[in-house]
Amino acid sequence: MMKKNVLISGGSGFIGKHLTQLLIERGYSVSILSRSKRQNTSEISYFKWDVSTQFIDEDAVLNADYVIHLAGENIAEKRWSQKRKEAIINSRQQSTQLIYSVLKKHNKKLDAFISASAIGIYGAVNGEEICTEDSPLANDFLGSTCQKWEEGLDFIEYLNIRTVKIRTGLVLGRDDGFLKKLIPIFKWRLGAALGSGKQYMPWIHVDDLCNIYFQAIIDPTMNGPFNAAINDNTNNSIFSKTLAKVFGYKIWLPNVPAFILKTAMGEMSKIVLTGRRVSSDKIEKTGFHFKFKNLEEAIKDCLAK
Repeated sequence: MMKKNVLISGGSGFIGKHLTQLLIERGYSVSILSRSKRQNTSEISYFKWDVSTQFIDEDAVLNADYVIHLAGENIAEKRWSQKRKEAIINSRQQSTQLIYSVLKKHNKKLDAFISASAIGIYGAVNGEEICTEDSPLANDFLGSTCQKWEEGLDFIEYLNIRTVKIRTGLVLGRDDGFLKKLIPIFKWRLGAALGSGKQYMPWIHVDDLCNIYFQAIIDPTMNGPFNAAINDNTNNSIFSKTLAKVFGYKIWLPNVPAFILKTAMGEMSKIVLTGRRVSSDKIEKTGFHFKFKNLEEAIKDCLAK
């Protein structure tokens, strides 16, 4: 029996690497869209694409049973100049459009199209409200970026392809993600909470996130948006204290004032100074079980690897 093939855009990134490994272990063949020419292995086939010129090797899409769409400019990499904002939005819209164009041209049917999205869709504000997938969507930069990202997926849904949107929280993993940036600071006992410290930080272990993507492959009832984050009371102060505890000390430094972060990061400081609580009920009702629901255990696991 032929292995089912999963095509991943953004497959060489932090989440993509973990997901590729998981899919291979579960008996799938994996194809990866790459901007550079790479050598195929016995387990992974690479196909060239270039979103900026709207080029894609169509065989990548035509050979796929599933597409997992992770590609997009890193939202936290550089300050949000107008040019940078446009690049963040365009990278998401244009990459989706490129895959859609092949599907439509060849009337290609997939078993599912599963895309990354983000809990930023609910906005960069602080508050006690727990956002569900039906909560109002925000019109600030993060909210509108995620909305445009998800709107591109509607066209794929119009092709009668099951479409799943994974609205992701802060992903914990040692080899990349925001934890990698914090480890050196906290290791040297220089960790501190940011701003008020009261902003919520919905988090998820990278293994759980990859398993949610896998759940979206195997569960034909999964459709539309799903929050992928732990619903607990973790705010920045709790997160910082927990990370310090894992390194064996109590935080002794005062909170980093918000104005310093705003000066250093500009508008992008909203990523660390604001945060929404989100509900994980919808994904758990599919029968999905989080392996890591305790923050301290999740951090320890990341540091042990």
